[in-house]
Amino acid sequence: MKLRPSLALLLALAVTGAGVHAQSAADLAGDNAPRKYSTLPLTPTTTQAQAAQLSARFLTRFHYDAQPLDDAMSRKIYKAYLESLDGEKVFFTQADLAKFEPLRTQMDDAIWNQDLTGPFSMFNFYVQRAIERMTFARGLLAKGFDFTGNETYNYDRKNAAWPKDQAELDTLWRERTMNDWLRLKLAGKPDDEIRKTLDKRYAGYIDRVKQLDGEDAFQSFMNAYAESTDPHTDYLGPRAAENFDISMKLSLEGIGAVLQARDEYTAIREVVPAGPAAKSGKVHVGDRIVAIGEGETGPMVDVIGWRLDDVVKHIRGKKNTTVRLEILPADAGVDGKHEMISLVRQKVSIEEQAAKKKVIEVKDAGVTRKIGVIDLPSFYSDFGARREGDKDFKSATRDVAKLLTELKAEGVEAIVVDLRNNGGGSLAEANELTGLFIDQGPVVQVRDARGEVQVQGDDDPGMTWSGPLAVLVNRGSASASEIFAAAIQDYGRGLIIGQPTFGKGTVQNLVDLDRFTRNNSEKPQFGELKMTIQEFFRITGGSTQLRGVTPDIQFPKNGDEKDFGESTYDNALPWTQIQSADYKPVANLKAYLAPLQAKHDARTATAPGWKLMLDELAQYKKMRDNTTISLNFAQRQTERKEQDAIQADFRARHKAIDGDVDGQDDVASDDGLNANERSLKAELKQEKDAKKAADPQLEETAHILSDAVGLIKGDGKLAAEVLPYGGRYSSTSTAAAAAADKPQQAPAAH
Repeated sequence: MKLRPSLALLLALAVTGAGVHAQSAADLAGDNAPRKYSTLPLTPTTTQAQAAQLSARFLTRFHYDAQPLDDAMSRKIYKAYLESLDGEKVFFTQADLAKFEPLRTQMDDAIWNQDLTGPFSMFNFYVQRAIERMTFARGLLAKGFDFTGNETYNYDRKNAAWPKDQAELDTLWRERTMNDWLRLKLAGKPDDEIRKTLDKRYAGYIDRVKQLDGEDAFQSFMNAYAESTDPHTDYLGPRAAENFDISMKLSLEGIGAVLQARDEYTAIREVVPAGPAAKSGKVHVGDRIVAIGEGETGPMVDVIGWRLDDVVKHIRGKKNTTVRLEILPADAGVDGKHEMISLVRQKVSIEEQAAKKKVIEVKDAGVTRKIGVIDLPSFYSDFGARREGDKDFKSATRDVAKLLTELKAEGVEAIVVDLRNNGGGSLAEANELTGLFIDQGPVVQVRDARGEVQVQGDDDPGMTWSGPLAVLVNRGSASASEIFAAAIQDYGRGLIIGQPTFGKGTVQNLVDLDRFTRNNSEKPQFGELKMTIQEFFRITGGSTQLRGVTPDIQFPKNGDEKDFGESTYDNALPWTQIQSADYKPVANLKAYLAPLQAKHDARTATAPGWKLMLDELAQYKKMRDNTTISLNFAQRQTERKEQDAIQADFRARHKAIDGDVDGQDDVASDDGLNANERSLKAELKQEKDAKKAADPQLEETAHILSDAVGLIKGDGKLAAEVLPYGGRYSSTSTAAAAAADKPQQAPAAH
């Protein structure tokens, strides 16, 4: 699953990029001058022109739905590129678009002729316009604004028209700037402070726009082409390709610190446990990196004002090499004493994105049952380490198998696999993970561009967990998550609970473009294509494309399905069906689905936490659907008081249900600030408190499973119908499970 990119994402990278770990390793030797960003206008390189043409050769020949790169495709690329540059329609005017019009049918020629002048001219014009608009906004701050009129501001401009001319554009930006000022005024900030905050904000935006480089321009244009073929094909430049690789293997070679841009500094947002930074005891959250030196004696390079990804690529490097950091401690002022820290880079695991477990104790009618929960953020796999024979290679399936064994030892009676907002990952991992919960058989069918269908499945006998199972999903569960959930549902192996899933039914493969060039450098230059090459189907024959997986027990939708999901893409592939695979369901969950639904309905009808969730959801939908706001201070103040009262009521109800939770009373109204303008300490505390908040959907899923266990234990005939192996399973220990179940698979088998 992925969302369409925009230049806002590129800018966000420089503002809040919380990446431990963004961008390629680089050597600072010889780079002893301050970083100089590209001089405008940006110009394409020969390598980029070659990469564009090479990408086109792959996309027009080997894509699952290969389409010619002609004038028709050029129009699609133009539209997608324009939306990526100015999706909110706040930079270009209709007069500007008239100047771009000849390019509408020339994008194909630009790629085939290796002449990217046209696409780059559009990007350069965007940069120029962005700087002009922010400069205009800064100029409005001196006089301030009159908030006694009846003006309104429509902040949702996805479906708006581009402004007709400069005058209409100026009006739009005056309203935007007024709203920024009004938000701070409503938060109680005096005019002088508001003026200073906004001037700094807009100046910072200008600086970040000026830091956009040729790789940003090329990445944006090539993604417009890639995504015009289908929503899930991407071009990954060298920087983006390395980030994708890290997200799959959950490891990198560096110092083990999450970095974030704060003002002109790069700050330490998180210190990764067991990493070099943590072991040194000298790196702390909030510390600011002032300069970086490569090796024991390399020159120190000042990095104040740098883009986040440029800072990170210099910190990252090969294992067992040294990097020196000049640090301004978190508790020191800007004139505080700097500290020098020398760290040896090592392989760092990103455990935050790995599978985790916990146990929920459900108490009902005097009975307490332990329900195990496995939270899986993605289907990750370190393909390189696996190929090289590393016995400790990172794998979602291996991690989950280990957690299942631990949960069984803790005596859980049922398992929830939480796949909410799991956007997918490795197809092989989805297949192998399913094998932990079924004996043997097909898991997914895959059809290629030639129409040939391959059945993939689990060939290893035995299950790691054969007891009651639920898979919790939502609209953010996509791709590999849908393969797993669909197979569990089709086998009757477990309950699917939650909201209908995303609906992504296609398979992508990475094409390393450097392998098909004469690039003799060790440094990647041409990037990668993440290209759709196949479509997957359930073992029943139906596709998850567009339709996703429909839960057996559905939770309330949040309304985002209108804007989020495969069905929202104009060029999504249609739903299709093929022949069913040869498989046999292992159980019939319909035998107890009706009583479980009835118990769920009865419980949630009176549960205070569930009612609170529904009320908060209704309020969210109401606020989201209201896209026009008043610029009158008195009216906004009245509306704010109403919202504050609603939120205060929600907080009081949370407190009554959950008890005293840290930060529960600290949740404030809109403070008018952007994320990077707040205190890092306060921001981290808020995130920590949010993780402690009650999760009514997960709690209710645990209750449903507890109901299932109760029904199974009370009716042997029912147990034989809804569980594999005639209902024989154990939850007390690994040894007991081995006696009751078929032989378990070793984690290494997955």
